[in-house]
Formats: sequence, structure tokens, C-alpha cells
Amino acid sequence: MADSNPDAARQRRDTAPTYQAPGTTATTGRYLVLLDSTDIPAAAGALRDLTSDDIATSSDFPGESVPSDALETAAAVVFEQLGVAVVSAAPELVPELPDRARAQRPIIAMEPERYVYASNPPVAADLGQYLHGYRDGVDNLVRALTGAVGGAPPATAAVDESQLTWGLQHTGVAASDLTGRGVRVAVLDTGMDLEHPDFTDRTITSESFVAGQAVQDANGHGTHCIGTACGPLDQQQQPRYGIAHGAEIFAGKVLSDQGSGTDGQILAGINWAVANGCQIVSMSLGAATTPGQPHSDVYEQAAGRAMQAGTLIVAAAGNDSERSSGVIRPVAHPANCPSIMAVGAIDVDRLLADFTNSSLTPGGGEIDIAGPGVDVRSSWPLPTTYRTISGTSMATPHVAGIAALWLEARPQTTASELFGLLMRTAQRLPLPSTDVGAGLVQTP
Repeated sequence: MADSNPDAARQRRDTAPTYQAPGTTATTGRYLVLLDSTDIPAAAGALRDLTSDDIATSSDFPGESVPSDALETAAAVVFEQLGVAVVSAAPELVPELPDRARAQRPIIAMEPERYVYASNPPVAADLGQYLHGYRDGVDNLVRALTGAVGGAPPATAAVDESQLTWGLQHTGVAASDLTGRGVRVAVLDTGMDLEHPDFTDRTITSESFVAGQAVQDANGHGTHCIGTACGPLDQQQQPRYGIAHGAEIFAGKVLSDQGSGTDGQILAGINWAVANGCQIVSMSLGAATTPGQPHSDVYEQAAGRAMQAGTLIVAAAGNDSERSSGVIRPVAHPANCPSIMAVGAIDVDRLLADFTNSSLTPGGGEIDIAGPGVDVRSSWPLPTTYRTISGTSMATPHVAGIAALWLEARPQTTASELFGLLMRTAQRLPLPSTDVGAGLVQTP
């Protein structure tokens, strides 16, 4: 049964039961290892020497879908599409790993594996961030009072969502005949409600990379994101909320029903998406970072290799800020990698979402583009059916769905060209580029 009152389900932001506070780095005890992708067999041999144990490779499994139990129990798992491995070492070997890794030519870099979450609530800011946030808060207030929000409706209440959500209206989806047909979109999240009535006639490929949990979404976050990116043209209840209604959906469960996961699970999902020819990967997830914290070299190389294989990764910039209180946080991991498109959030008046993170770390960690992220209605697991929530998590699938429309319109476009195309065609906003990048994503 659908919500009789959609507004009753509104939330301040999308939430997850567990999260990592900004300023902390929660690690699993395992390691991410970047391999020489030109010689995977030699790299696998080096890992055997490193761990003194057998390892698994993604090509051992159909569709390169590494089972969740292998991720949990193998001494090392190699994701061959990405040239990356996750290594579990015996405790007595951990102090020796960096030196032993440096002695192996096919091993390029190694770093601790992190926990990653569906969303990150804000914490108190330091004084410098407070002053920065206060300034931006005043700027936003002035813009709102003076109407300096080019072309936006004067107030949220003035937007008619009886037929289309405001996000589809503001990004030009309403006027487009494109469907995303012929494009494969992977959404890596908490899974999907495979019984949702709006998706019964769709082609959906699904895999779970979370031990002991099926793809079936008991959280809701993944179903909501898939709905925005690839929801139907004709749904059970108005308004229309989905963008690429003709795209092929790949639903990868990389976050648990509690909203948390690991780097290894996410990389397993990316590897699976690349192996199966998905041109777009949408990831509404992240781990908090601190200003100046460098991006992950392993993820950056993995994203670059995925791009060379024809896959663009789009990720949420994070919800760690609370601008109304002067708190502004940097782009989250892994969206802070230069080869991953980082998505910030705006509201219906095209003002910054209070929670959206910012470009505080140069050389990576910049916001690339913005999407609708406040009070976004989309699909939700039964019996709720639909729900309205907020977050950069909601802005990200807007970009992913519109990217699918661009690929339908220009099927020869490479992943790197698609990255540039989305930015060049974005609608400029009277907001700092550090907060919205190139502007609001737009449909062809």
C-alpha cells in the first residue's frame, strides 16, 4: 500500500543506523592492494607470497561476482577488472606487510580498508570551518532574500509535483523523450525491493556482496536511489520520479540492511559492474574525510581503470555539513577521487542543501556537479512503496540517470568524455563552484 500522505514520510536527510564521524577513520584490519594491472597472474603470485596462503580471483566466479563468503574468508581476493585486491593477513604478519609488499614488483601501493556508510550525520565544527560556514550561510540568505536564484521558483510550495517530482522538472527530464535504452546502470547500495510494483516489467540483474544478506532491500536507501536513476515512466502512483526508465538495472548490494559496508564490498561491486558492461555506476555512499586528507590512491587507480574500460563512477559528496550552524565538511571518500564524479546537493529553490559537503581539499576532493537532493520522492520497499527524503545520496542518482540519457543520445561517448559532457552541459548557478561544481545537471 502506498503512502496516503507522502509528506508524513519526509525526513531532514537520508539516514543510516551506523556511521563514521568526521575526523575519524574506521578501518577493518584488512588492506587494499593496488596491483600492476598489466600482469595479473604475476600480481596474484606476489599476493600468495605476501599472505602465504591461497587467494581467489574474480574470474573464478560467473560474471566476476565474488561471493560474499569469499570476501569474508579468503586470504586475498583479486578484482581483475580493476587490478585491485583485498588482503586479510594473519595478525603476526601485519607489521611486516608494508615491507613485504614493497619487495614485490607487481604490488604498487597498499592502504588500510575502510568502513563505508550510506550517510554521515554532522558533528561540531572547528572555528575556521565555523567562520567559513557562517559566511556562506549569510551569502545564501542574501541570495534567497534578493531572489538571486536564476530561474528558480520563488518558493517550494509553488512547485507543482502532481505529475513530476521537482528534480525531474529542474533538470529537464520532463521535456525529454530519451529513456536510457541500451544503457546498463549499476546502483551499488543497500540492494533493491525486487517485488516493488513499479519494476515488475524491468530487466534487473542483482547480486549481494554482503555476507548473510540477500539483495532484497530491508533498509530502503538503495530502492530509493534506483528509483530516481531508473524508475518507471508510468508508476503506480503519481508523480513520476524515475529518469532512465528504459535502462537496464544492475542492483548491487554493497551496504548492509543497517547501511554500512566495506571498501572490499564496494570494489567487488564496481568490478562486477565493469565486468558486466555497465557504463554507469551510481554510489550513494561514503566515509567522512578531514580537510587536506588525500584521496585513496587505490580507489583513484581503480576508478581510472574502470573509466578506461567504459564505466563512469558517480558518487555522493557526503552529508557531513550543517551549514546553518557554520559546519562545512570536505567531500567524502571515495567521491574525493578525481576520476570519480562527486555530486553535491541543492534544494527546490536552487540553493545549497544545508548538509552538502564542499571542495575543501585541492588536488582531488572537489565537487564536480550538483543534483536535486532535498525532499526527493522516489520508490521505497513495500508496504511503504514511496518516500520523500534528502541527501547527496538523492542527488547522485539524478546525475547517474541523466548520464544514461546522454549515452542513449550519443552512444559512442567514452566514459571520460561523458564526465566532461555532463559538466559542460550543466546549468550554471549563482553559487560558489566549490559547492556546486559546474552547476545543476541537465538532460540532453
